[in-house]
Amino acid sequence: MDTQIAPAIIARRKRKTALAVAALLATLSLTAWAINRAVSPSVDASNVSIATIRTGSIANTINASGIVIPVHEELVSSPIQTRVAKVHAKLGQQVQANELLLELDNRTIQLAIDSLKEQLAQQENRILALTLEMEQKRKQLSSAIELLELDLQATRVKLGRYQTLRKAGGVSAEDLLTAELNVQRTEIQLRQHREQIEDGKRVTNSNIEGARLQKSILQKQLGEQQQLLAQTQVRAPFAGMLTWLLADEGASVGTGQLVAKVSELNNYKVEASLSDFHARALGAGQKVLVEQGNTRLQGEVQTVLPEIQNGTVKLLVTLAEPHHSILRNKLRVEVNIITEQKQNTLLADSGPAFNGRGPQDIFVVHGGVARKTTLNIGASDGKAVEILSGARAGDQVIISDTSRYKDRDSVRVAQ
Repeated sequence: MDTQIAPAIIARRKRKTALAVAALLATLSLTAWAINRAVSPSVDASNVSIATIRTGSIANTINASGIVIPVHEELVSSPIQTRVAKVHAKLGQQVQANELLLELDNRTIQLAIDSLKEQLAQQENRILALTLEMEQKRKQLSSAIELLELDLQATRVKLGRYQTLRKAGGVSAEDLLTAELNVQRTEIQLRQHREQIEDGKRVTNSNIEGARLQKSILQKQLGEQQQLLAQTQVRAPFAGMLTWLLADEGASVGTGQLVAKVSELNNYKVEASLSDFHARALGAGQKVLVEQGNTRLQGEVQTVLPEIQNGTVKLLVTLAEPHHSILRNKLRVEVNIITEQKQNTLLADSGPAFNGRGPQDIFVVHGGVARKTTLNIGASDGKAVEILSGARAGDQVIISDTSRYKDRDSVRVAQ
């Protein structure tokens, strides 16, 4: 005969079964959680950089490296091939306009000047000799002409007498013809002498003009040599700083070789260099931010140099404060060229996670889990990037390098 089980016992057995099932489910859940913890990657929040998306303004910039250079700088070169005779200045010193910096050996120029002066004296003597010779010939021919004129008068008188006597039969026809020929001969001689005076004058004047032309050429050459002689006294073209000097006395220098460089003091601009990849985006008049440490100076692109060397384009930047105390010759600075500006846009701090413009996979953090999300990245100024779409203000994103998680859709962020 079966014994009826008490309801209390049945209830107790059900509670034990329910507890056993609950314990089993808890064990399975704990096991699954442990396996998930072991398999799913995680990152410590202290090992990554997390930025909060905010609203603000941004200027899209192109970054370049720059070097501070003087606005006005002049190079002084050697006018001839010579050597350094004496140095009067020191590199780095401040100089005044026309201050003597160094002397070049000028002996060859001095010899050339002496030779030219001798040649000029010869030409002057030649001009004087030609003038005297012409005057002497003129006087000789003038005297001969005066005598011929007397002879002509005498022959004409004689011819007139013979013509009268011939009518009376006092002279022969032969004597009359001889008298006529003597008149003609004297007239021809007189004309020839007068032509000789004009011909001699023209020839002598031509020789004198040639000598004067040669003298003028020599005077120009002398002026050039005297100018070269003055240039062997190397002087500062303006007041400034001596930033380069060939200070080795006795050193040989070639024609056109640099011997000194003077730069203007406390008036600077910037020469920037960057990849020619950005050449199309550059143009004169673009605004520029020049940074050195915590100092930021406003500027403007003055010109983009047309020549590209080794994949690098250069441009010159004028500064709003060219006399700023931080500026020094050859000081290296960061140059940010502003190509566009935007207001009231979503921004995030810049970091290795961002790579240029366009759609990019960025990890957005929600509830301790960073999930890969496609964000559309816009402008960048080197410190912040523009978020065009894919996130909202207040969202947090990992901006440090996440390349090792590029194949994961999500990563746990351990606090």
